[in-house]
Amino acid sequence: MNIKKIFWGALGFVCLGCAYVGVIVPGIPWSIFVVMAAYCFAKSSERMHNWIYNHRLFGPFLTNWTTKRIFPYKLKWVMLITMATTVAFTYFSTGNEKAALYTGTFMILVAVWAWRYPDSEAEYNRRVDAGEKIAWLK
Repeated sequence: MNIKKIFWGALGFVCLGCAYVGVIVPGIPWSIFVVMAAYCFAKSSERMHNWIYNHRLFGPFLTNWTTKRIFPYKLKWVMLITMATTVAFTYFSTGNEKAALYTGTFMILVAVWAWRYPDSEAEYNRRVDAGEKIAWLK
């Protein structure tokens, strides 16, 4: 086994662990870590790559994201609620207005990025049939 595969495999497991933490802990995203873990496993282990794509929680999200860039509607709302809660917690626990402002600004940018993608296969198909861009800017 070469060192690159070991590196990518270890990084994949770290990302997968972060994804599981993100599922449980509010304020920590899980979707980006799942995408990163899938990328790492693609470079290191076909078995783990297949496993993550067949996982009951992560698999459907990854498949839709990889094939059609679908970001589910429910996850978009969960993301917004989580981000709003995090900004409120940051402000009320620290009293630091700048930290809350910078955090909120970054989260608004992430929300805009996520909301530009279709939220269902029907919306994806509608955009393709209408000749529209899949993600507004692409």
